[in-house]
Amino acid sequence: MKSLSSFHCRSPGLDRKWIVPLAIGSIVSLLLLFLTTLSSPEAAVSLVPFSFLPSFISSSAASAFYKPSFVESKLRASSPLSNTLHLPPRLAYLISGTAGDGPMLKRTLEALYHPTNCYVIHLDAVASTEERMALQDFIVGHPVFTAVGNVRMIKKANLVTYRGPTMVANTLHAAAMLLRDGGDWDWFINLSASDYPLVTQDDLLHTFSFLPRDLNFIDHTSNIGWKEFQRAKPIIIDPGLYMSQKQDVFWIPQRRSVPTAFKLFTGSAWMALSRSFVDYCIWGWDNLPRTVLMYYANFLSSPEGYFHTVICNAHEFTNTTINHDLHFISWDNPPKQHPHYLNLKDMKAMVDSNAPFARKFRSDDPVLDKIDTDLLFRSPGRLVPGGWCAGNGANSSDPCVVLGNASVLRPGPGAIRLQQLMSSLLSEENFHPRQCK
Repeated sequence: MKSLSSFHCRSPGLDRKWIVPLAIGSIVSLLLLFLTTLSSPEAAVSLVPFSFLPSFISSSAASAFYKPSFVESKLRASSPLSNTLHLPPRLAYLISGTAGDGPMLKRTLEALYHPTNCYVIHLDAVASTEERMALQDFIVGHPVFTAVGNVRMIKKANLVTYRGPTMVANTLHAAAMLLRDGGDWDWFINLSASDYPLVTQDDLLHTFSFLPRDLNFIDHTSNIGWKEFQRAKPIIIDPGLYMSQKQDVFWIPQRRSVPTAFKLFTGSAWMALSRSFVDYCIWGWDNLPRTVLMYYANFLSSPEGYFHTVICNAHEFTNTTINHDLHFISWDNPPKQHPHYLNLKDMKAMVDSNAPFARKFRSDDPVLDKIDTDLLFRSPGRLVPGGWCAGNGANSSDPCVVLGNASVLRPGPGAIRLQQLMSSLLSEENFHPRQCK
């Protein structure tokens, strides 16, 4: 593995092959400038002009969006609206799995890879030494991962029980690593080995280029319903916090009251969090993140509540939330503990959702091959092609083995779908009315 100091997000090269739009018409009433010189046989669509930010966001002045009631001054100083008009953002991924997930972790990493992003891979401590070494050898031996140095596997693995707080602890562990050693990045995205992308990273980075960097994609609600009796009031202990072998959580006979010092929120365990909010969760300068973490240490299925409760009780972040987890997930009605496994019958619904990710998938389901072919334009065992791939593909070689300018994006049809999703999420009907109520 590469040394700790070499783990970083790669800075885009200064040799620009395209001109970043200087302004968006719907934000500052200027014409959107863009070039279409990035077209290639692999690209279905050249750069797409985006004007999806709604009128109530795209006011005549940036200050109308970052008004005092939106975020505190320390956040406004670090994330002015003009940041959305700079270079494409950088994403920091945690991709985690348990015993038997090694092959799927490899595939998901290949499908998500981009040189400007950062990746932390976690394979649960219950996995065998052989599986762990095979995954580590794959990362170390990959020519692109080695050349860029932006993929790291957690060597000292954690025990993770989804029903307990160990998943939250593992997420915070990875986030702290990325803050310390990952260089500059803008959003932290947590995924599992059963997640898979529905768009290319060029699609995702291009779309997020036009978003304020302090937005947090987190599905949340304060209407906890039956969870008050079955999750908030019971007290559980997760042996994964102190045992070397995984065991299921066990229950304490006593029950507790619903807290009054903060309001409980619940939602999806999968999210895309801004760097400013992740930094707040790690440092917790007003102690709220630590207080809430201690409470959720004895909460059943804490990944579905911890970050949601923190962000909706921290006044400087409550108006930064977009109530969506960026996933297509198929549930029963009423929902059970786990969603359906997706297959070829779900392909149209996945595409129509406009979501950038979907779950859950079995590692050998043919629908993954369909996604690779139709949505990611990816050949088996190769990285998803993007504007950064500089090879010529001669003799059927992988063009992405040759690194080009990492700031070049070649968005395709997925960018159009994401534009439609963002336009809906940021509409007057869905944005502010669905925030931390």
